[in-house]
Amino acid sequence: MKIYDFAAFPNPARVRIALHEKGLTDKVEFVNVDVPNGEHRKPEFVAKNPSASVPVLELDCGTHISECTAITEYIDQAFEGPSLTGNTPKQRAIVHMMQRRAEQYMMDSVGDYFHFATDGLGPELENYQNSDWGNHQKEVAEKGMFYFDKVLAENEFVAGEQFSMADITLFAGLGFADFAQIEIPPECRHLIDWRARVASRPSVVALGG
Repeated sequence: MKIYDFAAFPNPARVRIALHEKGLTDKVEFVNVDVPNGEHRKPEFVAKNPSASVPVLELDCGTHISECTAITEYIDQAFEGPSLTGNTPKQRAIVHMMQRRAEQYMMDSVGDYFHFATDGLGPELENYQNSDWGNHQKEVAEKGMFYFDKVLAENEFVAGEQFSMADITLFAGLGFADFAQIEIPPECRHLIDWRARVASRPSVVALGG
């Protein structure tokens, strides 16, 4: 298998954490895509992923799978190891629900703020900006932090008592928030404590924390 990514970015980090949790990092070849210089928009990469985004999983048969949730779903089902997507129908439903909320309330909203309301990746790559929308999405992310703080007041992890891809997404989203200078409110103690626990997992430490 190959993973096309840019290691410094939050979505590639999600897949790298998942691969480490499944013990698969030595079974994958990582191919760097120079996103800051626009390599992801070249025709040869767009042929792999029309969305022109990383990461992309390339299977040995030549199939390309994009979107972090889909990639994580594949590696979780195709290989042994602790489940990241749930073991029962109920668990799977809750994991997917919370995974979507982690994307909507954190990863996607921070991304919209970064790309629409700040300099983002620079004028050559940011083709369209809308500061009103971006700042609205910043508010979504800030409210999302309070939402997940409440969730984590009652659960060890985002989707219950088992670490899952929802935790990975929220953790990466908070890292993106740091980069975009959106701070976690100090009163979100449960979220802050959860983040410290996740940061100590070997899969996260392997990324450099």
